[in-house]
Amino acid sequence: MTHRITPSTVLLLLVPPFLWAGNAVLGRIVSDMVPPITLNFLRWAIAFLILLPLGHSVLSRGSGLWARRKRYALLGLLGVGLYNTLQYMALHTSTPINVTLVGASMPVWMLVVGFLFFGARIGGHQLVGAALSMMGVLVVLSHGQWEQLLSMRFVAGDVFMIVATIVWAFYSWLLTRGGEEGGIRRNWATLLLAQISFGVVWSGGFAAGEWALTDARIDWSWGLAAALIYFAVGPAIVAFRCWGAGVGRVGPTIAGFFNNLTPLFAALMSSAFLGETPHAYHAVAFLFIVGGIVLSSRSRPAS
Repeated sequence: MTHRITPSTVLLLLVPPFLWAGNAVLGRIVSDMVPPITLNFLRWAIAFLILLPLGHSVLSRGSGLWARRKRYALLGLLGVGLYNTLQYMALHTSTPINVTLVGASMPVWMLVVGFLFFGARIGGHQLVGAALSMMGVLVVLSHGQWEQLLSMRFVAGDVFMIVATIVWAFYSWLLTRGGEEGGIRRNWATLLLAQISFGVVWSGGFAAGEWALTDARIDWSWGLAAALIYFAVGPAIVAFRCWGAGVGRVGPTIAGFFNNLTPLFAALMSSAFLGETPHAYHAVAFLFIVGGIVLSSRSRPAS
C-alpha cells in the first residue's frame, strides 16, 4: 500500500471532514426535533433508498455479499450502526467542545488500533505528526486561550465519543482488509450498499429500542426533511465514498490525520452561519493540522 499523498488523494480526504463538520453543525440545529438514535436510522434508511438503484446487484442471490455476510455485518455495525449513533448521543449529553476534542483523538486511536490489532508499525514521523495535528485542534477548541482547556470536565457524552472514535478506527482498518470482497467491488455503490444494507438493520434495531425505552418523538417540518436529505447524501454517501477511496490509497493512519480538520471546518462554518468573525487562531490551527498531515505522510510504516 502506498502512502504518497497526491492532489487527488488530498481532495478525497478533505471532502469527508468538510461534510462531517456540516453534519455536526446541522445535527445541533435539529437535536430537539428528532431523537439521536432515530436520526441515525433515518439518515441511513434514506441513503439506502438513494443507493439502491445504483448498487442493487449486490443484493442478488449470486452476489459475494452473502458469502462475506459476516464481514459486511461487522462493517455495517461499526461504520453505520454504532459510530454516528454514539456521536449523536454524545452531542445530546455533553458539550460540543468536549465532544469535538475527544473526536480529535482519532489519529492516536488509528495508531493504537493498527499497532495492537493489525500489525502496523508506528513511525516517528507519525508520532510527531499526531502531536502537531492535536495541537491544531486544541488551538481551535481553546480559541487560542489555553486556560479554557483546564476548566473542562468529562461527562457521559465524552465516554460515548471515546467509544465512537475507537469504533471508527476499527472500521477504517477493516476497510483495508478483505481484498476484492468476492467480486463485490464492481463499483463504489455496491460496496457502500453492502455495508449500509446490514447497517440500516443494526440502526433500525437500535432506534426501535429507543422508542420502546424512552419518550421519543419527532417534530416534523420541511427544515428537518431537508436536513435528513443532507445527512444521507453528504456525510453518509459522499463522505463514506471519499473516505473509503482515500483510506484505500494511503491507509487508515494517514487518513486519520485529515479527520482533525473537522473541528476547524466546523469553526469556520459556525463563523459563516452565526456571523462570527474568523480569528488569527484559525490560521494557526490550520498550519498545525496541515503540518501534522504532511509530516505523517513522509513515513512508510508497514500496514
